[in-house]
Amino acid sequence: MRKVQGVERPDWKDRAEAAGFVFHTMYGEPYWDEASAYAFTLEEIEMRLEDPSTALHAMVREAVARVVDHEALMDRLGIPAPHMDFVAGSWRAGETELYGRMDLAYDGTGPAKLLEYNADTPTSLYETGHFQWDWLEGAREAGLIPPGSDQLNRLQEALTERFAEICAQGEDLHFAAIEGVAEDYANVETLAYAARDAGLGAHYVPVNAIDIDPSGRLVDNEARIIGTLFKLYPWEDFLRDEAADALAASGTRFIEPPWKALVSNKGILAVLWEMFEGHPNLLPTFFADDLERGSEAWDRAVEAGHFAHGRVTKPIFSREGAGVRIAGPDGSEVEASRDASYDTHPSVVQAYAPLPEMDGMRPVMGTWIVGETCVALGIREDRSRITQDLSRFKPHYIEP
Repeated sequence: MRKVQGVERPDWKDRAEAAGFVFHTMYGEPYWDEASAYAFTLEEIEMRLEDPSTALHAMVREAVARVVDHEALMDRLGIPAPHMDFVAGSWRAGETELYGRMDLAYDGTGPAKLLEYNADTPTSLYETGHFQWDWLEGAREAGLIPPGSDQLNRLQEALTERFAEICAQGEDLHFAAIEGVAEDYANVETLAYAARDAGLGAHYVPVNAIDIDPSGRLVDNEARIIGTLFKLYPWEDFLRDEAADALAASGTRFIEPPWKALVSNKGILAVLWEMFEGHPNLLPTFFADDLERGSEAWDRAVEAGHFAHGRVTKPIFSREGAGVRIAGPDGSEVEASRDASYDTHPSVVQAYAPLPEMDGMRPVMGTWIVGETCVALGIREDRSRITQDLSRFKPHYIEP
């Protein structure tokens, strides 16, 4: 892995705006940044990122199978007691998943380490799929990168194939996001585009416009029954809404299914470590309240030197780095998020895996899972040790 300068297309802003990629710059700072790119060998893409991500997803599914059989574990993962059957039942019924994004620490040498897994509402679909591929084609054509350069990126094709697998031909789907947020709309429209390519109907509905009709069915803002709903709205909030009791009885099929509430939850990282202690792609992770009572597994991790760089405390529900606190080996604070909006949730403590520093920026690898397979890579970088909502998106290529 190396960082390559001088790969910026002169017309990229015009191309972005013509394509509707209007959030390429936010608050006066670049979000999409192609002034440089990350280059990889095919071997490290396949062996260090792609294959391990697919294997990690399989391990996550094993962890879900364990959690749904233990109410105490579901409680630790923040599932409200009235909705545990709804969540567990969706797994036992084999309700199918669509996609997710793993965030990995990788420095080009050792194994990639799983930092967290957003498998419910991950964003940056458009820039990973469409616009990153547009950069690759343009950069090759302009001679900015070598002829024959490739990319780990069949995201859009894989989404279309997955919709065709899990939905009936001609089925109507609703895609919901919070109204007025351009980035969220771009993500659901990217998914809707894939659904249409799969021969499905696709309708947009603002999350706050979803209602319940007298028969208990979910309906959109035109009173159409919502048979299948993709919602860019996290399950941990959906299960705590006033209307949460109506979800199970509504007859609506949800994408992602309710069991994804167990995966887009940092508590699953502690379950993974308990089940697969010592796995090279995992970081030792523990529920914070377990450490207060003492933990033999923690002692083993300390003795093995896993905490040589320090530790990270994370709320089990948080996004874009909110609530993350990094402490050094001596316990002193190194860096902390200023966003405390998730601090009321229980926390996990994870061994700190420092991101590599490259030209003053720290990249995090985002590997995309569609179905059960890794299909794409998106990279974000920041000067901060904590990747945040305004961290820059960087393109990548595989050297020929």
